Amino acid sequence: MAEQIRKGRDLFGTAHPEVKLPTSLASAVTGGESLGELEALAVANPKDSGVWAALAAYHLQQGDLPSEKITAYACARTGYHRGPVALRSNGWRGTGPVPWSHEPNRGVLRAIMMLAVVARAIGEEDEYIRCLNLVNDCDPDAADEMLK
Repeated sequence: MAEQIRKGRDLFGTAHPEVKLPTSLASAVTGGESLGELEALAVANPKDSGVWAALAAYHLQQGDLPSEKITAYACARTGYHRGPVALRSNGWRGTGPVPWSHEPNRGVLRAIMMLAVVARAIGEEDEYIRCLNLVNDCDPDAADEMLK
């Protein structure tokens, strides 16, 4: 049976304490950066999931070219992998609350959501569902906030 989208935390997530990344891990992205600025931020802050999410969004917005989708997917995947590393080093155990309301968590949540978006754009529906469920497990309101 294929995995279904959940709109809430998993059964185990509520027993874990909230993970709040330190303010030093807040994303360097402010919004509206050019490609060159985003690339410079990625070089200067390679552990910043928010920068990788912004790069993925930039490339995905460039059009329907396969090369842009591939680049977007690679950037989103990088941000996605950087995120859990940061979360785990701050007490996350692979499940549990990661509140969107805490600004430094937003880069990680954006990266996971961006991987969901790009996965759907390239036809990876299973990965889309897994990533969306992870965002919903972290904070059931985060996806709605990012889609505003």
